[in-house]
Amino acid sequence: MKNVALHNLGCKVNSYELEVMQQILQEKGFHIVPFDEAADIYIVNTCTVTNIADRKSRQMLHRAKQKNPNAVVVAVGCYVQTAGEALEKDDSVDLVIGNNRKKDLVPILEEYLRAREGEGVSPDKTLRHTTVIDIGRTHEYEEMTLRQTAEHTRAYIKIQDGCNQFCSYCVIPYARGRVRSRKKEDILSEIRGLVEAGYREAVLTGIHISSYGVDFDGGGTAGYEGQSRLVDLVEEIHGIQGLERIRLGSLEPRVIGEETVRRLAALPKLCPHFHLSLQSGCDETLRRMNRHYTTGEYYQSVELLRSAFSHPAITTDVIVGFPGETEEEFACTRAFLEKVRFYEMHVFKFSPRAGTRAEGMPDPVADDVKNARSSELLCMVRRQSAEFRRYYIGKEVEVLFEESREIQGRRYRLGHTRDYVKVAVACAEKEASPKAGEIAVVRPESALEEGILLGRL
Repeated sequence: MKNVALHNLGCKVNSYELEVMQQILQEKGFHIVPFDEAADIYIVNTCTVTNIADRKSRQMLHRAKQKNPNAVVVAVGCYVQTAGEALEKDDSVDLVIGNNRKKDLVPILEEYLRAREGEGVSPDKTLRHTTVIDIGRTHEYEEMTLRQTAEHTRAYIKIQDGCNQFCSYCVIPYARGRVRSRKKEDILSEIRGLVEAGYREAVLTGIHISSYGVDFDGGGTAGYEGQSRLVDLVEEIHGIQGLERIRLGSLEPRVIGEETVRRLAALPKLCPHFHLSLQSGCDETLRRMNRHYTTGEYYQSVELLRSAFSHPAITTDVIVGFPGETEEEFACTRAFLEKVRFYEMHVFKFSPRAGTRAEGMPDPVADDVKNARSSELLCMVRRQSAEFRRYYIGKEVEVLFEESREIQGRRYRLGHTRDYVKVAVACAEKEASPKAGEIAVVRPESALEEGILLGRL
């Protein structure tokens, strides 16, 4: 049987899908090898969220062909959906498979191999235009089920795909299509199976999970208007016996209303860790980005969470250097971030994406200005993150242990609190406890290094 090497780029949704693809390949008898080894087939699950992601996707595809020029190199996923013509001309790529066809990886591979081996020549890269669909027109959720994952304690569960928001800078609706929600029964079944396999925490992920369910009841590709069935789903998941923690992926700020927060706060298994994507702290910039809220509405959502949960971890994304972002607009963003005081921020420098409205917007921001603004916000988040973690020094926290690692010459057990603060506990050389998957109460006493608190049981 042929050796297959896989490599993932991009988000947690991509990671989930790659693990399912690997699982399917193994069940069909393919032998999985590391990506840096010689293989018969290389599969790259690509990303297209930024220009850098595009470049990394191409680099990994070229690296695979260089590793073994006779191998079948397969490009899968988002970059395939947005760069079809470029891939057609790329001699390093033999086969392309778009989104919503990943579940069919094995039959597509088998058909390709039969054609190449039987006819002695490689067939076309899309097998007569069957391996890449018009993703913007499908209403079908691509059902995939994960039975095990590379992480030993935490399982990422994909609950929906696609996005209807069309932010002016974002290419993802064109790569992932419109909102398509997974059936509740399939989600619950997958989580039960993973809990039986020993996983303690489920992380609900997707492209825009706040839109979960807007396409049910004949809704088709209806827009998201702040209403969601996400909370209904979380309440059902909460009833699964043996599951200890539920964590939510990135949320639309508008889903955080009084009723939603009241229901979430009533669920003891829900981790008080909320990623509310912001992108800018200036209303004018948000308007050009086609975000659907104001900073005032965003701050109200933050305050609702802080009133219902004790010291919740609130994280976000911020883009600097969006076209037209003046010094005054950036000052508004900086002041708003200081006001909210996030646990963590992911800071991105704007880069235009082909096919989006922002690509041709006037008044681009110079690269040196973007770099300076990014550096300033990164300094801010390091300070705010350290402040958030210091709150727990001297307090008892519940830690789900995940790994053992050597730091500064000593062995530690590491895990995360419910609000995703990393905690380390020093262990004796032969000490076996706490093991991965165990939950224990720890009292942090100091900072071991940046981003990690040191505690004792």
